[in-house]
Amino acid sequence: MDTDTSPPWPDALFPADPYPGRRPAVSFVHDAAPGGATHPLVADRSAPSGRRVGDRCLDAWLAERGAAPLAGRVPVLAYGSNACPSKISWMRAERGLTGPVVVLRVRVEGLSAVWAAGLRVVDDQRPATLAAVPGAVEEHAVWLAAPEQVGVLDVVEGRAACRPRYRLARLAAGTVTLLDGGGVVDRPYAYVAPAGPTGDPRTDRRPLLVDGAPVPCSSVGQQRARALAGTPGADGIAAGTVDGVPHPDTWPSRVFVYGSLMPGQSAWPLIRGHAAPHVLPRPAFLPSGTVADTGQGYPALTLDGDGGVPGYVVELADPVASLPVLDRYEGPEYARIRLVTEDGAVCWAWLWTASRAGLTPLPRGWAARR
Repeated sequence: MDTDTSPPWPDALFPADPYPGRRPAVSFVHDAAPGGATHPLVADRSAPSGRRVGDRCLDAWLAERGAAPLAGRVPVLAYGSNACPSKISWMRAERGLTGPVVVLRVRVEGLSAVWAAGLRVVDDQRPATLAAVPGAVEEHAVWLAAPEQVGVLDVVEGRAACRPRYRLARLAAGTVTLLDGGGVVDRPYAYVAPAGPTGDPRTDRRPLLVDGAPVPCSSVGQQRARALAGTPGADGIAAGTVDGVPHPDTWPSRVFVYGSLMPGQSAWPLIRGHAAPHVLPRPAFLPSGTVADTGQGYPALTLDGDGGVPGYVVELADPVASLPVLDRYEGPEYARIRLVTEDGAVCWAWLWTASRAGLTPLPRGWAARR
């Protein structure tokens, strides 16, 4: 990347050829513009989205463009060409992709991007596929994709074909950690190879095994990869296939509660009925932000200030069913966002959006108030 070029950066800085193309060395959002427009993202815990574009909260920047906020998107691991801005522009031109694309840098452990057995029909280059590789540590990216963007990815990855090249799965193995702002992206979605052959060797996206082992994309460039000879093999990923388009409320499946919904507080019976069985609530701490007494029997969470907020993490049995119920309980004065606790857990939490006039700060949290 040409560091002398001021953002937004044009696609010309990130060519798609040879596969998998070049990508920015930072998290970014890609906007629809002639020649592409890649804007770097900066982590900011005081912003509701946790990130800024220039001096704007990313959610506010997305709203100005009529796009879904981060809470309306799901994490999809991008380990091949989908983190390349030129490829994203190609999807806009050729596959109907719309809206800003949010791409976050991640460190991936225990999983590896390896060369696939088949070749790409469009240009005979060898694509990547994902494999479980103990000890592997790689840098990749995660799309925070709006539902309609997942539909486009389905077409691009051949999930919608009668003989799918990839299937959409929810990863249970491996560790995916955000490099900008921290936090573990537990159980992200990813396009992985079908369990068996597709019926066409060219579209086989199982790992290519050379001397019995997959070949990491990071160790062999595209020119050599195209000439590799081997046999298709299993990817070692035990993950069930996802049906349909994932709902944004599926990630994460936990909430951070800091007031009346905490164990022992007045509304605990409400959330207890939605909690996952056999998973006890655990104490947690939000390292930045403040909580205040509204004087109405419940607290207000704001993200400015660095005093931190004590609370609990509660795992939900069915977040898609439970979160709307909790939204209604919280009411219009709050907005549900994702935030990261001190131990790296990404959680849903309810942020105060009404006036702060007359609020009484609670330095030690809601439970310690007098």
